[in-house]
Amino acid sequence: MCGIAGWLNFKRDLSGEMDVIKQMTKTLSRRGPDDEGYYINKNALLGHRRLVVVDPSGGKQPMIREKDGNRYVIVYNGELYNTEELRKILKSYDYVFESYSDTEVLLMSYIHWKEECVKFLNGIFAFAIWDENEKQVFLCRDHLGVKPLFYSIKDNALIFGSEIKTVLKHPEVTSIVDLNGLGELMALGPSRPLGSGIFRDIKEVPPANYLVFNKNGARLVEYWKPRAEHHKQSLDETIENVRFLVLDAINRQLVSDVPVCSFLSGGLDSSAIAAVAAMEYKNSGKQLHTYSVDYFDNEKYFRKNEFIPSSDAPYIELMNKFINSKHKNVIIDSSELASNLFDSLIANDLPGMADIDSSLQIFTKEIKKDATVALSGECADEIFGGYPWYIRNEDIWFDSFPWMKSLDLRKYFIKQELLKKINLDEIVKKNYDETINKVEILDEDNKIQKRMRELFYLNIKWFMLTLLNRKDRMSMYNSLEVRVPFADYRIVEYLYNVPTDFKFYGGREKGLLRKALEGILPQEIINRKKSPYPKVHNPLYEKIVVERLRKVLNSKNEPLNSIIERVNVFDFLDKKDENYNKTWFGQLMTGPQIAAYLLQINEWIKIYDVKFEV
Repeated sequence: MCGIAGWLNFKRDLSGEMDVIKQMTKTLSRRGPDDEGYYINKNALLGHRRLVVVDPSGGKQPMIREKDGNRYVIVYNGELYNTEELRKILKSYDYVFESYSDTEVLLMSYIHWKEECVKFLNGIFAFAIWDENEKQVFLCRDHLGVKPLFYSIKDNALIFGSEIKTVLKHPEVTSIVDLNGLGELMALGPSRPLGSGIFRDIKEVPPANYLVFNKNGARLVEYWKPRAEHHKQSLDETIENVRFLVLDAINRQLVSDVPVCSFLSGGLDSSAIAAVAAMEYKNSGKQLHTYSVDYFDNEKYFRKNEFIPSSDAPYIELMNKFINSKHKNVIIDSSELASNLFDSLIANDLPGMADIDSSLQIFTKEIKKDATVALSGECADEIFGGYPWYIRNEDIWFDSFPWMKSLDLRKYFIKQELLKKINLDEIVKKNYDETINKVEILDEDNKIQKRMRELFYLNIKWFMLTLLNRKDRMSMYNSLEVRVPFADYRIVEYLYNVPTDFKFYGGREKGLLRKALEGILPQEIINRKKSPYPKVHNPLYEKIVVERLRKVLNSKNEPLNSIIERVNVFDFLDKKDENYNKTWFGQLMTGPQIAAYLLQINEWIKIYDVKFEV
């Protein structure tokens, strides 16, 4: 994985502006610690930071290739999982390759098919290709949004980068957050509307979109979405197809010139990935390394509930023995967890999932000591139906985002004079309705099938994307590439049309996946009820963040107090009533995480010199 940056301007000579692109690219040093490179042109500056995974010598960037007298330049962040298939096709058209890197295959694919190249790509990617003759750039982001790509258009110039901080480093981009951005932050955070960068000047190329920029301006095109089609296969055929797609996705993502390891929580998703990877490693005479995360004294304070029905430890031990992996359990201390809230903020460039982010940042830092590439089980719950909102009637028919029932609490926190200017209800409803209206259905879909399509689409465009953003930022902050096999777009588009009764086979959440994994995993793992990413239960963490938040609230100089009602937040911390135990977002963000989220907002305003235009 890598980081990319660029600046295009057709009205001024950029060849003397190298310092700007170098400063932008420098912000990506953690994403790409192994190498850097630049391309200089009168109208285009490109920068690249590289994390070497495949072809150390042949994959240097920016990469330049010529065809029919024209020069094409690419900067690329990602991995293609069908590299060899594409190379074979392109060779049949007489293309000659100088390396075995996927970067060159991607560039040649664009040279041959131009914008249509997106129809041939399977992978995780965010890339820019500059066409010297046409004087235009092609920016593209992968189907599900695993890799990030932000941009700003200022005075007919395009500025882009892998992270928000990269774009903000450009002298013409400001850190202003207007009423709309503040409203999105408070109404929807830590999720964001598709295409939003929260800052007024910054947007994001949405997943499954490409942007073409030239003298005529910018053109944004959606190149893929799940299409509603008749599912013609029987249940047995569906089970076999799911098994093939999942195993194929995992095996494709094991390709690397550096060590690959796997996350292992003892849950269905990570266990499936680890089991398949371990078998492949065993066949090659190697042993898979696996990693799990927990918190100091967590077992002592753990209390199962509706969302967290069991602890991971016994299931991790079971899987470790079953696949014979070399396993390491990373134990995080409460004070370390709290201290890393601001590191995870910087990694994300925005307030995130608080200690859920912080723990992942610490976890990936430990893994990076041993490995460069890891596999993770994200996305299975969203597409196979693993969350409560797929099975509880009150959630299924909730007329908004079912993982975010905290709107009243959000309005309670924000300053009343701001609420007169910002309609949080309207922001949520607008974004929810816009997403629902894009869902493809069939005329014969019954009420529940239609709603399941809506929930599926809402999940991949909102909840799943938030988790993918989190995984990318926390891991790449530590120069660790994390691959997510369940985010293979082929699995997603197939499952979009699988009937509801198939998907919940046996009356279970993720019943279809469970059935498909029989014979691959122990029955105890297949039968285990879903449990989310491990959350800290040690009250020491809560004590630390609440005390820190109280200090912020008691200070006249802390910027958080300019946007929240201090008295109401104090009331929230003091009473610890039903509001304190409400989930702010998803299943894990309750009282302690909400306090930490507010701390992140306060620090974000200071670190990023945020200026509110309200």
